[in-house]
Amino acid sequence: MRSQVLSWSRVTKWLLVMLLDVVMAVTAMWMAFSLRLDTLHWPSDMQWVAYALAPVLAVPVFIKFGLYRAIFRYTGLAALVATAQAAAVYGVLLFALLLWQQWPGIPRTIGLLQPLIFLVLVGISRALARFWLSDPGRMARQIEGRLLIYGAGNAGVQTATAIGITGQYKLIGFIDDDASKMRRSINGAPVFGPADISQIVTRHQVTDILLALPRASRERRNSIIESLRGLPVHIRTLPAWADLASGRVTVRDFRELDVEDLLGRTPVPPDTDRLARDLTGKVVLVTGAGGSIGSELCRQIVLQRPRQLLLLDHSEFGLYAIHQELQALCSAREFSEQSPVELVPLLGSVLNFARMSALCSLYRPAIVYHAAAYKHVPMVESNAGEGIANNVFGTLNMARAALENTVARFVLISTDKAVRPTNVMGASKRMAELVLQALAEEGAPVFLDGSPGSGSSQGNQTCFTMVRFGNVLGSSGSVVPLFRRQLADGGPLTVTHAEVTRYFMTIPEAAQLVLQAGAMAVGGDVFVLDMGTPVKILDLARRMVELSGLTVREDGATTGDIEIRITGLRPGEKLYEELLIGDNPEPTAHPRIMKAHEPCLSWADLTPELRALWLAAQVNDVDAIKGTLKRLVQGYLPS
Repeated sequence: MRSQVLSWSRVTKWLLVMLLDVVMAVTAMWMAFSLRLDTLHWPSDMQWVAYALAPVLAVPVFIKFGLYRAIFRYTGLAALVATAQAAAVYGVLLFALLLWQQWPGIPRTIGLLQPLIFLVLVGISRALARFWLSDPGRMARQIEGRLLIYGAGNAGVQTATAIGITGQYKLIGFIDDDASKMRRSINGAPVFGPADISQIVTRHQVTDILLALPRASRERRNSIIESLRGLPVHIRTLPAWADLASGRVTVRDFRELDVEDLLGRTPVPPDTDRLARDLTGKVVLVTGAGGSIGSELCRQIVLQRPRQLLLLDHSEFGLYAIHQELQALCSAREFSEQSPVELVPLLGSVLNFARMSALCSLYRPAIVYHAAAYKHVPMVESNAGEGIANNVFGTLNMARAALENTVARFVLISTDKAVRPTNVMGASKRMAELVLQALAEEGAPVFLDGSPGSGSSQGNQTCFTMVRFGNVLGSSGSVVPLFRRQLADGGPLTVTHAEVTRYFMTIPEAAQLVLQAGAMAVGGDVFVLDMGTPVKILDLARRMVELSGLTVREDGATTGDIEIRITGLRPGEKLYEELLIGDNPEPTAHPRIMKAHEPCLSWADLTPELRALWLAAQVNDVDAIKGTLKRLVQGYLPS
């Protein structure tokens, strides 16, 4: 029957509701007379006027307040307030008419009693209609979880209302540390204090805790998440506000905790004034624009409104994806009304010098952010020639193109794996740093017609700088997406070594700091980002398991949900990463950016070694490649 009612035309539904309101208005009048006269009433004489007057006044007022345009399935507080306002206006009109006409046999108190009774009847009818029509299968559907909402503010209450429509969760209550809310209830759901969580979880068999704390500081979120780690519950955070507003929130719409929550690190906001001076109105080129770091750089650069943003990548799909995303951002009304940003997608490889030089000559970028690189350690270890060609000589090509076209600033995205590396990837990134350091010192032109050539020294109008940082959480090669996939598959989570430790940073923070460091460069700088405290990968794996409401199955144990399996170090992998080769880094104006003083080679000394490395890379002579790297890269010890 519900389906039949829902399939009726709008006019049919409108007439049916109006008819019900007429019946309720007449019923309320009968109840008002019966209460006032203290007997079951039957109208006579002028009392019929009051019975006719009630629907004649009520229906036009309800139409004026839009009560017949409401969709009962989604009736909320605003609709109830509108109903109360309409009933109040109706009551004033009815009482005024009865007071003015003073018809015999009609007590004036009817003008007070009848509107109150009518309001109750209308409110009950709307509530019943919402409950009956909201979801035909709601009563039969199995509840998928028992939920606590952490946060009894507006976000938590609105979330509880949206969840109530679906019926997929049984809401046990709210958690809030506001003493004025504790031991009270919100829409029938009790509010507990943080000290009660463990007891409530056990007593009510809670399966999920939802964080509804959109305005909480990162420190507070981290503290709350840490306090919940030992509980056998799945901890998630609010879905997007658009999903909440749609009324279609389901258990699958709740998001897993952000990587910032897993990391427990508070980002430092960038100096937006400095970034605006450096980027606004300029032509900016980003290589590797479709990658994890490159795409985030593009997102943050476009917010500074460069005149033109050049997106370069050799992956057609990656380039298409970031171009579409940035186009959507730039076409948003609040963005497009200001100075427009021209987005130029460019397909090409940094190994093609002619293409790179032509692009720089055509578009004349003021700044180049060079993020294009092969970064996966085992992959580069197995393909050393390609890794060297792309990471070292791709950088060399872009540097030469920048020099020849007087690009003002060239920023290389480097890595902590360049410090005393045990793998070809890290050594190749240190070689790229050495190339830029030599160019910054001497300003020598570079020729690459099959091999690098020495050339003669000349003035250098390009400011070369390098920014070195560790792993980024959530990137294509990060452990976090890997662990999430393994959790979804029921495990095991694979960790290469029980003691392997890494520095971590979120992609947005890394990109912000790269832009910030690039804006501070004066030439030849090696900037090192403060990565905070290194994190044990094993601890990160345990944290993700526990925050999913599961338990770790220890070695040899028969209990536990998810196994963490030690697989052994991969080729070229280190237990610990470092950020500095030398000591005593120099602080900068930004609290999370340091300036390193690293040794470098002159261009004259570097040139013959680059020739030898190029020839070895062309034929993938791994022994020759590693031999050259051992001579040039301080601390390189191939595994």
